[in-house]
This record gives sequence, C-alpha cells and structure tokens, in this order.
Amino acid sequence: MANPISADQEFLEYLVKSLVDHPDDVKVDRKVDELGVLLSLRVNPVDMGQVVGRQGATAKAIRSLLRIVGVKNNARVNLKIEEPEGGSRDARREGPRAEESQG
Repeated sequence: MANPISADQEFLEYLVKSLVDHPDDVKVDRKVDELGVLLSLRVNPVDMGQVVGRQGATAKAIRSLLRIVGVKNNARVNLKIEEPEGGSRDARREGPRAEESQG
C-alpha cells in the first residue's frame, strides 16, 4: 500500500509548483527519523532561482511556512533543496548573455 501524502509534503508541492515555470518537474521526497521530517525538493535547474530567491529569501520563507505546518502537526519539518546536476550556478552562466558579456 502506498503511503498517503502528508500535509507538509502536499503543502510544499503546491507552493513550489505555484512558483516555478516547470511544475511537472517538481519532486518532493519525505523521510521521517528521530530528528523529525526531512523534505527533499528537486526542481528543474532553470527554476532554481525562483525557488531560492534573491539572497535565499524565498527559500527562507518556504522553510518558515513549513515550520508552521510542522508545528500544527506536531512535527519538526526541515527542507533540503537538492542542487541540480552540474550545479545551478553553471547553468545560469551558460547561454548567449554570458558569451556576449565577455566580448
């Protein structure tokens, strides 16, 4: 029998899918251990900037909201944002703008 989706996982998926340009690529894994709940988030590399936000502000806000959802459900909820293959910083530097600015 498959595990039913938890309130914290469902909330995170809804929130992130509302922010990104590729909602079908949003994946959330949930693990529970003695430290609490760990939600691991994967998004399309192009959407990383939208999830993290300027100076990490969006990621910090998402973590704060997850903490509130956790308190309501008597659980400590932590968020890990998975770095895309090759690193998100490399993906942002590639493309025509990077080549033009080196001119």
